[in-house]
Amino acid sequence: MLDADAALAERFVAEGDAVITDVYERWSPLVYTLALKRLGNSADAADVTQAVFVNAWRNHNSFDPSVGSLPGWLATITRRRIADHWRTQMRDNRRLLALAALNTPPQFGRELEPSVERIMVTDELSKLGEPQRRIMELAFVEEQTHVEISERLEMPLGTVKSHIRRSLEKLRVRLEVADGALP
Repeated sequence: MLDADAALAERFVAEGDAVITDVYERWSPLVYTLALKRLGNSADAADVTQAVFVNAWRNHNSFDPSVGSLPGWLATITRRRIADHWRTQMRDNRRLLALAALNTPPQFGRELEPSVERIMVTDELSKLGEPQRRIMELAFVEEQTHVEISERLEMPLGTVKSHIRRSLEKLRVRLEVADGALP
């Protein structure tokens, strides 16, 4: 199989368009599995898989078999498309939250001014210990994905997700208490 894979990689560099179907048939299960493992959603994994092979098809000339393997190159593209997917999803979620906030009726004068709310959130973030505070800053200020944070801080992905979940819960409770204390 290794000789066939090496031959396929050489043909991919030389012929690109003519062998993309063969490359897809051989390596799409790997790409899809990587995407599904990171995204946890089959539709999103299928979208990422498609984006990876479109990217590979368009950029087949940039693949160099002497530098690395074709599946390694495809895995790198996959990781980048997954990061793009998370960034897009986070941006879309922020837009939806902003729209929801615009469509939410006032709660009888209990809404906070945005600047007051920002100060409260900043204050509560400063009360979080390390590494929770840093993880929250990376996630919500620098808009990094969980995977990017995990790699940057050299921390397991599950630990990063747990810190974010617990920190959000702490912030929610603290801000609800603070909001309830306002006149």
